Amino acid sequence: MILATCLVPWREDGTWDEPRLRGCIEDLVTHVTPHLYLFGTAGEGYAVTDDQFRAVTRCFTTTMASLGAFPMVGVIGTSLGSVQERIAFARDLGVTAFQISFPSWGALLPAEVDAFFAHLCDRFPDVRFLHYNLARAQPVLTGRDYARLAARHPNLVAVKMGGESLDTLADVARAAPALRCFFTEFAYLRLADTCGCGLLSALSACSPRLPAWIFEAPRERAPEAEALLRAVHAAVKQAMEGRTVIDGAYDKLYARLVWPDFSLRLAPPYVGASEAGFQRFRETVSGLLSDASLSPP
Repeated sequence: MILATCLVPWREDGTWDEPRLRGCIEDLVTHVTPHLYLFGTAGEGYAVTDDQFRAVTRCFTTTMASLGAFPMVGVIGTSLGSVQERIAFARDLGVTAFQISFPSWGALLPAEVDAFFAHLCDRFPDVRFLHYNLARAQPVLTGRDYARLAARHPNLVAVKMGGESLDTLADVARAAPALRCFFTEFAYLRLADTCGCGLLSALSACSPRLPAWIFEAPRERAPEAEALLRAVHAAVKQAMEGRTVIDGAYDKLYARLVWPDFSLRLAPPYVGASEAGFQRFRETVSGLLSDASLSPP
C-alpha cells in the first residue's frame, strides 16, 4: 500500500490551522491513500507541545474516522515516559497504529534498543507499531536486528526507511519477512517487485497523481519515474539555496504546490523555504509535472 504523511499548517501567530488540516486530510484520502500518518519527522512531531499534540491528534483521528480511513500517529520524544503518555492518549481516541523512532539525543546501546521496544510494545500489546529507521535517531537497525525484535514483539509490524542503499533495504525486507517495509520512491522502484515493499510517499507528494502512478507499475515506469524524481530533487535543492534543513521544510514545499494556501512555516526555531525559493521550485516542478501529465488536479 501507499503510506503518506499529514503536515501541520501553521498560522503567522504560531497557532495551527484546523480547517486547512482537515481539508488536506480529506484531499489525501480522496486522491492519494487512506493510510495516513501524523507527526512523523516531516510532520514536526518533535516540535509540538502536549496541548498541541492532543488537539491536532483529535482533529486528525476524527477526520480520518469520518472518511473511513486508517490513521497512524507518530510519537517522537527524548522522554520515553512522555512517549508512553501520548500513545495512551491517542489509543483512547481509538488509534491502533503508531509510528515510533529512537530518541535523537544520542545513539542507543544494544541493551537500550531492547528496552525501548519492550517499554512500548509490551506496555501496549493491543496496538501496532511501525519503526522509522533513520540516521538522525541512532542506531540504524539491520535486518538481523528486526528479525530478532519482530520475533520478540508480535505487535512490531512494520518499518519505514529512506535512502537508496538497496542492499541495506533489501536486507531488512528479506531478513525480517514478518514486517511490512515501506521505502521511499527510488528504492521502491527498484525493490517493489522482488521485496514486496510498500511505497512511502516523499518526493512524490508534490502531486496527488504521482504516488499511485509510481505504485501501480514500478518496473515499467521506473526509468521515466526516476528521471522525473531526480529533476524534482534537484529543484528542491535549488529552492533551499544550499541550506540543509529539517525534514518538514522539504515536505511543505510539496504541500504548497498542491494547496496554494498552505503555509511554508515551521514550528520555531526551524526555518523553511523562502517565498522566492518556493516560486523557483513551483516554476520548475509544475513544468515537469505538466509534461508528464501528472499535474495536481
